[in-house]
Amino acid sequence: MSKKKVLIAGTFDLIHPGHIFLINEAAKLGDVYVIVSTDKNREIYSGERPIIPQEQRLEVIKNLKNVKDARIGRSDNNTLKTVEEINPDIILLGPNQKYDEKTLKENLNKIGLQNIEVRRLNSYYDKYKLHSSSLIKKKVKESYNK
Repeated sequence: MSKKKVLIAGTFDLIHPGHIFLINEAAKLGDVYVIVSTDKNREIYSGERPIIPQEQRLEVIKNLKNVKDARIGRSDNNTLKTVEEINPDIILLGPNQKYDEKTLKENLNKIGLQNIEVRRLNSYYDKYKLHSSSLIKKKVKESYNK
């Protein structure tokens, strides 16, 4: 039997242990496929552009252990089309991703992808003080403003 395809998505700006934790948890479920957010999409959703450009973020993600394949999201921001192209068995959302599982499942059903299981990783990897990209950015700003 072939391994399940597990899809995760995110900006992956300033890679940190939390990102590695998400990838490793996804890998426990099957082969990991990653959608890396476009710079434009990140700006639309958070109001700020990522520090690291999308092509560089993609190269880093592609070279991490346990990532089977990765691609940049679509320029038209049609995430569901990308999901359809990858055709995963499971979509694993990170603990702080703003996607609502129920809404995502409804949208998948509307386009005939009702076979995809939607899960959320509920545990954070907060072993270190700087366990998110935003905390790392805040620390960098503080150190330059001294």
